Amino acid sequence: MTATQVPAVPALRRFLYASPLYGLTLRGPVPGDLRPTETPWTGSTAIGARILQGAYAIDGREIPLDSAWPRMADGDDAALAHGFCWLADLRAIGSPNARARALSLIAGWIERHDSWDPLAWRLDILGERLSNWLVSGSFLTGGEDQAAAAGRLRRSAARQARHLRRCLRDLPANHRAFRALEGLIVAGVCLPGAEAGLAEGLKLLEREIRRQVLPDGGILERSPSLLLELLRRFIGLRAVLLAGQQEVPPWLQNAIDRMVPLLRALRLGDGRLALFNGGTESVSGVIDATLAQAHVRAKALDSAPHAGFQRLTAGKTLVIADTGAPPPAGADGAAHAGTLAFEMSVGRERLVVNCGNPGPANPPLAQALRATAAHSTLAVDDTNSSEILADGRLGRRPAAVQAERHEEDGKTWLSLSHDGYLRPFGLVHRRTLYLGAEGGDLRGEELLDSERGAGRGRTFALRFHLAPRVTASVVQDGSSVLLRPPTGAGWRFTADGGRIALEDSVYAGDPSQIRRCEQIVVSGFVDLSGRTKVRWALRREDAGR
Repeated sequence: MTATQVPAVPALRRFLYASPLYGLTLRGPVPGDLRPTETPWTGSTAIGARILQGAYAIDGREIPLDSAWPRMADGDDAALAHGFCWLADLRAIGSPNARARALSLIAGWIERHDSWDPLAWRLDILGERLSNWLVSGSFLTGGEDQAAAAGRLRRSAARQARHLRRCLRDLPANHRAFRALEGLIVAGVCLPGAEAGLAEGLKLLEREIRRQVLPDGGILERSPSLLLELLRRFIGLRAVLLAGQQEVPPWLQNAIDRMVPLLRALRLGDGRLALFNGGTESVSGVIDATLAQAHVRAKALDSAPHAGFQRLTAGKTLVIADTGAPPPAGADGAAHAGTLAFEMSVGRERLVVNCGNPGPANPPLAQALRATAAHSTLAVDDTNSSEILADGRLGRRPAAVQAERHEEDGKTWLSLSHDGYLRPFGLVHRRTLYLGAEGGDLRGEELLDSERGAGRGRTFALRFHLAPRVTASVVQDGSSVLLRPPTGAGWRFTADGGRIALEDSVYAGDPSQIRRCEQIVVSGFVDLSGRTKVRWALRREDAGR
């Protein structure tokens, strides 16, 4: 869900918040010196240097900062700017110039946005900003010549914290609630006069963790990179509470303990994340640092039935499959129609992938890559297995998604199914995945089950999107495709039950670099007998030699 897709504040409250009288109610005493705190997260000195030179980076793109605070159109870039996550990059430099630049940008923001604004004061953005200001407090207020700027920061932070406490009934229904609550809790620890928000924030945080963090560590929105974000927030909050000599609630530590094994499970062989439900690869160093700061030694999960993921490993081969239902209403604004899709890596090389998410820089492409056709799974009649509505939410979607796992002598079978095509076409998609004990033999069977005659005239397309570094060529009169990753052995794809073709695709695992790639497509018509079957295999060229 983009910035413009977030539910708006109800009209009456919007009118109230925008009135000058409401601004007067946010007045109060200027807090004294901020209480020092700690954060385990450091920024990038390279990005900080670019901010000092007049630009900051978002998803690999540079946004000019040609004034104390740029005038930006409402949207995802503006939302990220208003959150001040880039303060960590200036803090990483830590010089007087970096401090002066940070305070100048904060002063520019206060000058333009210290009164309520529907985007800048949206609860998740406000909470993000409060957190970033306050965990950088020692850096921002450490200069003797910056007393006036530090006072303006404390005054504005107090105003924002008061508004945040008043509006907790408007918390978003998805991960953005955690951003708002993080700001409330950090303010309760660090900002004199805001202590009352600490207990309230922790109570609501416990509620949201119970609602959004699943028993096996998954999250409601089912995005691996969002899982990483939330784990980092919880680890950061733990550090803030400890620095403020506050007790860390057992339920917060328990959430961290549950999330770490799943995060490990969702990494492919290159150390980055698999691409499901709008997630991106994320930098392997950031993932490593997160796991190190978690201080949880549990190994990766193979089966996460609540999160809806299964992990198959043998030799150097790793397969991660999406075996869960789409996120529920309220948490589906960025969900993809990729039910039963999988990704595969061999060693450190990705082989089979999903297309990913290009981020806010390219909304049309981001919308297109939510489609079933952008995932390594089967689509019927060029229709999504989950309907993606114009407002970004999901409409029709699979009601029943089933997964069974069987292991024997190092071999693993997954038996999967979803009914996302039952309502429009009377079809149920069943997928079986098998990984041999040596890792050189991945096989699959796709079934479209129906009552006799259902799906008449419909087509199917089974797709395997290939990583950009993989070269592919159709061989043996179109009966197979030879795949060559940049390192390691080649692989051969074969299939029966449909026509094999090699087509263009696109890869957006890293939003800063959209790359061309290829996809294998096995296509055909739905069999009117009631059962359409495609068998396929990916075998390493030296397997069995």
